[in-house]
Amino acid sequence: MKHKFLTILILLISISVNIQAQKRAFRLDDHYAVKSVASPVISPSGKLAAFTVSESDLPKGESKTKLYIMNTDGTGLQMLPSEKNIYSPFWGKTDNDLFFVRSVAGKQQLFKYLLSEKKDTQLTNIYLGVGDPVFAPDGKSFLFSAEVYPDCGDDEDCNKTNFESAENGPVQAYMADELLFRHWTSYTQGRYTHLFLYSMDTQKYKDLTPGKFNSPPFMLGGGIGYNFSPDGKFVCYMSNHDKNQASSTNSDLWLLELTTGKVENITKHNQAWDGNPQFSPDGKYIAYRTQRIPAYESDKFRIAVYDVATKKEKILTEEFDNWVSDFAWSGDSKQIYFTGEVKSYAPVYRYDLASMKFEEVVSNRSVGGYTLSPDNKKLFYTYRLMEKPAEIYSFDLSAKKEVQLTSFNKELLEQVDFRPAEHLWIEGAGGKKVHVLLVKPHNFDPDKKYPLVVNVHGGPQSQWMDAYRGDGQMYAGYGYVTAFPNPHGSTGYGQEYTAAISGDWGGKVYEDVMKVTDYLAELPYIDKDRIGAMGWSYGGYMMNWLQGNTKKFKCFVSMMGLYNITSFYGTTEELWFPEWDLKGTPWTSDLYKKFSPHEYVKNFSTPTLIITGELDYRVSYTQSLEYFTALQKLGIDSRIIVFKNDGHWPSNIKSMPLYYNSHLEWFHKYLGGEKAPYDSEKMVRNRAFNSIKN
Repeated sequence: MKHKFLTILILLISISVNIQAQKRAFRLDDHYAVKSVASPVISPSGKLAAFTVSESDLPKGESKTKLYIMNTDGTGLQMLPSEKNIYSPFWGKTDNDLFFVRSVAGKQQLFKYLLSEKKDTQLTNIYLGVGDPVFAPDGKSFLFSAEVYPDCGDDEDCNKTNFESAENGPVQAYMADELLFRHWTSYTQGRYTHLFLYSMDTQKYKDLTPGKFNSPPFMLGGGIGYNFSPDGKFVCYMSNHDKNQASSTNSDLWLLELTTGKVENITKHNQAWDGNPQFSPDGKYIAYRTQRIPAYESDKFRIAVYDVATKKEKILTEEFDNWVSDFAWSGDSKQIYFTGEVKSYAPVYRYDLASMKFEEVVSNRSVGGYTLSPDNKKLFYTYRLMEKPAEIYSFDLSAKKEVQLTSFNKELLEQVDFRPAEHLWIEGAGGKKVHVLLVKPHNFDPDKKYPLVVNVHGGPQSQWMDAYRGDGQMYAGYGYVTAFPNPHGSTGYGQEYTAAISGDWGGKVYEDVMKVTDYLAELPYIDKDRIGAMGWSYGGYMMNWLQGNTKKFKCFVSMMGLYNITSFYGTTEELWFPEWDLKGTPWTSDLYKKFSPHEYVKNFSTPTLIITGELDYRVSYTQSLEYFTALQKLGIDSRIIVFKNDGHWPSNIKSMPLYYNSHLEWFHKYLGGEKAPYDSEKMVRNRAFNSIKN
């Protein structure tokens, strides 16, 4: 019997190897052939699911997002006809009413699609545009957010006149009297985000949050910053009223009574961040995410509930020692489902309010957005693994059974070798184990020697996840072993591990990266003379720090990285970040000098590719200019790419192809992997796709 089992096992392994050999290696173009499937929304009856799917056209630099509907068992899939991109679908009060947002003349407007008539109707034509619409329970009104001039409020003509004159008039300038006057990629120009109530009957809207405050402010961790109570009488929304916005994370929750206009700050006791309010279905509680340390954006995210009757707060997930992400109430108001960041995954958990305990429901998955069926019997979600792009799944909560409902990437997966991640635990700083995701090349042969690329993530308080992404497949497809370490400062390994990076930017993380690299270099299939490293944001900083502190690497790629931390402080917008992580300002903390790569310029010698965005207001592109100037003056082989229209996050379809291709060129030059598929110089001239190299 044992011999029979071994024979079958060997046969299965042989079949698996043969299937892999029949597939081809992942190419740059394949990343843009992946269809991006968004999480579903479930109809009131629980019988239908609506969701969007995005597809890319690489040569044109365009993407299209289409709306799909299917039965919740995965059958009856149909695409709703539309020539334009569709976003944010949600159901009305019946299975016949589906709403979504679409751009009209550059402004987001709300549409309604009647399934019975197979026809959509534009509901709004608001100059401001409709951001994140949320319908009232009776369906007669909805909330939306928009940027306005505070002296205009809900006066559309006033806003239009000011917007257009500022944009098109002869004077083109920005003016500010306080910090945080620009954010991410744009200047505020004296405008603030306000919350509006739109009446479906009168087709008019009212400014619910007048004044010079953002309501809601941008979200730490995403999500929507407002919601109706189940009876439609109240709205709970986020707003930060601190004077020094650039150094404050003190977003509060405000409870507004719609009939009287009375508003109350229900989290004024907490000087840290509160957000993402959700009323329980019975209306008794408001659940929300909260942090407890003021001005610390990477404090642990917890779930708290506010008792509407007693006005008392209770934190539910203090014992959960990782960040809480998305959450949702069960229909009976007795449980809260949430995802958390845990050891490279985002599992789903369930908290029971009666027992005050939580349990893991969906394990070993990087779950994206999810929703609960109206009968509370099933979860619907997307999830990814390194070798598996997102698809939609259902999970039966009683049977604990998962079913895949969509297969938009099936054909591509059958043709291309998407490589899985191996999970390693390697000793790092202080004897602490560092979790590393290792991706090996197509047709990997353990008897061969391969170049290694170590990829350090940004954040720095974030984590590499076992989830499909371009980085995960791109370099493995072109012949590199790629390592994704989660060093000190990463999320998912307890808050103490996350907090360890604050005040220690060039310390334990540097030691972790070096120890991981040394360990991997001794593996029999790694060529220790062909090791490179790359990183984005804080990862870019770490490349610049490595440049001045080690000769271990043959080349670096530094993207959106910090070089001169003192000048970084003077050009970034969210000052609470360096003030916490570097323990003050450049004139009160010596860490700005101690951990600044530019202080070690005399040690520089390693060839470096630098990538940045001209509209990056988080890490100014001038950081990259300073670094490039130093490398060039020292005679070190270096190249810089500046994306004209991008900020901290380059456009996936317009800019990232050049981003990836330039990496492959640089690594080929110094590490000897396969050639890049395109000529980066031709890509810059928008001429690459006229002469494709296979």
